[in-house]
Amino acid sequence: MPDSNLFLGLISGTSADGIDAALVRFNDGHAQLVFGRTYPWQPDLRTRLVELGQQSAKLTLDDIGELDVRIARAFADAALQALADSGTDARDVAALGSHGQTLRHRPHGPHPFTLQLGDPNTIAECTGITTVADFRRRDVAAGGHGAPLLPGLHAALLYSADEDRAVLNLGGIANLTLLPAQGDVRGFDTGPANGLMDAWCLRHRGEAFDRDGAFAREGKVDDALLSRLLDDPWLATPPPKSTGRDQFHLPWVSAKFTGCESPADVQATLLALTVRTIADALRTTQPGTKRVIACGGGVHNSRLMKALADALPECSVESTAAHDIDPDFVEAMGFAWLARQTLLGLPGNVPSVTGADAVRVLGGVYAVEAADKS
Repeated sequence: MPDSNLFLGLISGTSADGIDAALVRFNDGHAQLVFGRTYPWQPDLRTRLVELGQQSAKLTLDDIGELDVRIARAFADAALQALADSGTDARDVAALGSHGQTLRHRPHGPHPFTLQLGDPNTIAECTGITTVADFRRRDVAAGGHGAPLLPGLHAALLYSADEDRAVLNLGGIANLTLLPAQGDVRGFDTGPANGLMDAWCLRHRGEAFDRDGAFAREGKVDDALLSRLLDDPWLATPPPKSTGRDQFHLPWVSAKFTGCESPADVQATLLALTVRTIADALRTTQPGTKRVIACGGGVHNSRLMKALADALPECSVESTAAHDIDPDFVEAMGFAWLARQTLLGLPGNVPSVTGADAVRVLGGVYAVEAADKS
């Protein structure tokens, strides 16, 4: 184990809206965000990733190989820029935890798999930092869903013995971590969040996301469309459960149209879908929840946050910022934490969350020798 307690976490989520980089210092079990910033994708690469996530493009084996390296170089560039912007020497970083970019997530069926691109060998060579990556597949191999992987960190940062809490990540997909005052930590994906809203907004407004829910505010919820969307069998599946953009994408939405939907009404309905699936899941799995602590990009959508508060009047709905944790970098902090767990030989998964047979040390280590860091 390196002497340094400083780790760097990198993630690009389901929305592929940028690469989040978080420098995290660990002391006595506490995690402190030292620096966090989001770095943009090259526009053509992001367009390609979004197309692939929406199942509107096909890949050859050559495409996959080239994307694996392009994504890795983008991650490495983000890491190096984060070090430069924070004034940190790469030699001071014990390890880098990279989530990669998910292209497919199919943790069910006879041959379950999850696929993230971003070659960790390339990242290690470009940054000179020991890289830990490929966190999800070991959990899938052990019978789990490989997701969500951050409830362990959520519990370490936000558990309270005084009340039942839930941590809500509003990324491209929404997921909940349940933190009861007594009992096991649980967690699962609830369904689409920013991924569908962002994609619909980009198609009809040319904007990457719906700032403060302005587009949704122009429309009204189409109750008939909402009912058809809610009828998807996956939403009724009990935990453990996980999903991704490859399941909830614009063609999935369009298949529910009758032909007379207005773009603004669809946007309002997609926001309502996010709220409804989260609220229904929380009431079903932890009805005594008193506090919902939200993170992820959706925290900045004021209309979404208000709608969640209205749908959950029995709960306090707040940002992780109320707990001195930047909501934009909780996930990136999580992959710094996972890298540390791996180097310490400690488990990174929570079987009560993922459904794995038992705890597992996650990921592979792509080491940089001490001589290479001098």
